[in-house]
Amino acid sequence: METNTIKHMIEQGLADCRAEVTGDGTHFEAIIVSPAFAGKNSLARHRMVYAALGEAMRSAIHALSMRTYTPDEHAAQTK
Repeated sequence: METNTIKHMIEQGLADCRAEVTGDGTHFEAIIVSPAFAGKNSLARHRMVYAALGEAMRSAIHALSMRTYTPDEHAAQTK
């Protein structure tokens, strides 16, 4: 699976989302920023991303490491 495909799937599946995805074809890392994460804990955020990726999480993607942020959290990280 291509990183651009994963990026597109995440961005289409989460409202107002921005994703940066890197990886080697089976193992991937993602930074995901979405206002939909507001008020959600880490587990709930990851489940939202897994839902956006659907069947690909069970077949084409062997491992996905992710950091999930609201826009405000991400802005604080980049200061």
